[in-house]
Amino acid sequence: MENLLKPIYEESASNPDTLGIILIEKKKPDSPITDNFDVILLVIVRSAETEWQERHYQFNDKIGAMHTITDHLLRRWIDTSGYRKAVEWAMAGKIIFDRDAYVSRLKEQLRTFPHDKRDLRKAMEFGKLLKSYTEVRDLYQTGQYKDAFSQMVNSLHYLARLVVIEKGYFPEVTLWDQVKKIDPEVYKLYDELIESHEDIEKRVQLMLLAADFVISKRARVSAKHLLDIMRTKDGPWSYEGIREHPGVKPYELDLTAMLNYLTEKDIIMTDKVETNAHGVYHRHYWFDMS
Repeated sequence: MENLLKPIYEESASNPDTLGIILIEKKKPDSPITDNFDVILLVIVRSAETEWQERHYQFNDKIGAMHTITDHLLRRWIDTSGYRKAVEWAMAGKIIFDRDAYVSRLKEQLRTFPHDKRDLRKAMEFGKLLKSYTEVRDLYQTGQYKDAFSQMVNSLHYLARLVVIEKGYFPEVTLWDQVKKIDPEVYKLYDELIESHEDIEKRVQLMLLAADFVISKRARVSAKHLLDIMRTKDGPWSYEGIREHPGVKPYELDLTAMLNYLTEKDIIMTDKVETNAHGVYHRHYWFDMS
């Protein structure tokens, strides 16, 4: 198959802006990794007018796709889980062109998963988890048990990605297979929610209690990226000050949920700052590093 595609990828390889080309082949009849294409070509370039371009091909009885993406976009996907399949392609695919060992270095970076990038991803997943878990509680309390069940499944997926990242791995498409090997405790939560013979209301009720304990236990480590940002300033932060910090940008939409939860758990403290309105105060946040 590689030989059939050679004229296509050789054209890309001859471009001085091309940094590397990776080939991913379909391994089984149903292949979510390749979107059921028989082969994927991932072409990484320094820059382009369009950051991501996708072309489809047909040859003999096979179909293929070529994704041409910029290094900048790929790095963003890696850092923020913007497109998880592309990360798996980069990790598991076969190198067929590698300018100045660019792809080899990229694969090594993905294998080691640096702690700073890991902390950012944990904060992102933690924020999504908290927002989703809060929605579960609200739905359960208002008697919307089927919607609460569905949202709880989502919450456990965020939790699963969080524990995978904690262990130094990138979450894969086959997420629960990863979790089963890495964290049996979290896998058991998912298994009990899905496989239990209890009615939906009871399943959600039990899972709310169990998930609350697991989330609380991980809160400080999961929020390390945010807490490290708060360490950089002496004194309390206004909400606007935290939200406008460039490091918070990837999870700014979940920032309120994170601050409320961390305050509730006494990990972050609050101060009241007077306003012009009597009895109304600005709420400021600070992190006790002791």
